[in-house]
Amino acid sequence: MKIMRVETKTGRVTSEAAEVLVLTHCEGEGLSQDAVAVDQAIGGVLRDVLQSKEFEGKANELALVHTQKQLAAKRILLVGLGKKKDVSVDQLRQAMGHAVKRVRQIKAAAFTVALPAVTPAGSSLVEVAQAMAEGAILGSYQFTTYRSEPSAPKDVKGMSVLVPHKDGLRPVTEGVRRGVATAEAAVLVRDLCNHPSNVLTPTMVANEAKAIAKEESLTIKILEERDMEKLGMGALLGVARGSHEPPKFIILEYKGSKKKNERPVVLVGKTITFDTGGISLKPAENMEHMKADMTGGAEVLASIRAAARLKLPLHLISILPVAENMPGGRAMKPGDVVKTLSGKTVEVQNTDAEGRLILSDALAYATRYKPAALIDIATLTGACVVALGQFAIGMFGTDATLKETVRKAGLRSGERVWEMPLWEEYFEQLRSDVADMRNIGGRGGGMITAALFLSKFVGDCPWVHLDIASTDWSERERAYIPKGPSGIGTRLLIQYLIDRTL
Repeated sequence: MKIMRVETKTGRVTSEAAEVLVLTHCEGEGLSQDAVAVDQAIGGVLRDVLQSKEFEGKANELALVHTQKQLAAKRILLVGLGKKKDVSVDQLRQAMGHAVKRVRQIKAAAFTVALPAVTPAGSSLVEVAQAMAEGAILGSYQFTTYRSEPSAPKDVKGMSVLVPHKDGLRPVTEGVRRGVATAEAAVLVRDLCNHPSNVLTPTMVANEAKAIAKEESLTIKILEERDMEKLGMGALLGVARGSHEPPKFIILEYKGSKKKNERPVVLVGKTITFDTGGISLKPAENMEHMKADMTGGAEVLASIRAAARLKLPLHLISILPVAENMPGGRAMKPGDVVKTLSGKTVEVQNTDAEGRLILSDALAYATRYKPAALIDIATLTGACVVALGQFAIGMFGTDATLKETVRKAGLRSGERVWEMPLWEEYFEQLRSDVADMRNIGGRGGGMITAALFLSKFVGDCPWVHLDIASTDWSERERAYIPKGPSGIGTRLLIQYLIDRTL
């Protein structure tokens, strides 16, 4: 998808020659200063629309008004923000997601949006502008690569954020810069997850990583199967054994910090390009969604690209263990024992619990960098979906400060986390009769036992695990979330990285 151009400019709403001028409005409030000026120019039409209750300003409500050439703008699009006291940064993001869809529906190529008169308490202009840019870009997302005939409406090409005074131009421009970079990252993730697994193989993921490394001047190292064998990555190799597609282990490094010997932030993402469940085969229903079982890997790849584009002053490493989980003749079987990179042995009682296996080797490898913070992100467990539904990411961790920083980044990005317990008592469910541990712990507390399994491979590093199985795929279209792969978790990671540098 070609990313919409977003720019900032100073000017007055009454003299802005736009195809569509977007104005926000809060339910139960009078017209804003900008809206009053527009309303006077077009003969009180906006006031009439409010008085007739055709438009009340409820959250995400829309009303389109033609100006009949009485104004430089051709049309006015009113977008509701809901009650003034309830306006949040994410509500602004949602409003822009709905607005851009309406702009596309009327076949306008571009639009201008005035800064909202009502902004969330405690939020800066940078945060407001970032959310607006993200909402517009993400709300306009379409994936049409495999359609032989064009069926989707043409993309909206541009959005301008209108700033009334020059002193607001710098923070708004910075917010737009951040918003574009984070939205571009989420779009990359959605695209990668939408590609079918016969296209996006482990080798193609490696090629994508190489292209990004070259484009953004990142250091890249790719371990092949023979390299993994020498290192002793028995868990990752065990998962990959049933597939004809060779596994890859990708390490990308960005050195944006000027400090010498700064300990890195390390991001690790589960990258299963297709998950059949292996010998423990999944049901056929919705198995096509398993092309997105590499969402975590796509997100850490997109995050390091965003960090480089934003020139964040930090040292960052992204690790992608990449494999297919297939039921071939050489496939790993229930009852097999694998030896991980850490030296610990695992009895594989269910080959569909493969994500934690590839992550065990990746996390053990990550500890070699002695990270200041280690975060893994993965579509790990169906139990997460049962526990949290589709609106919260499951969070576990060993470091209170890191967990709190991630939680706050989730609130800012609108990709919220909910902490779950990581109590040692649950490890009783993972005890094996023949190995150090087994890879499943039974039905009870499945999300917890999976996280506890991972905790055995992170040493004493400050660590957070994010289970995005609940949020990675949306069954319906929402304001700025498409049906299908959502990319949720990407902006959370990038916001966390931004927050570390502030």
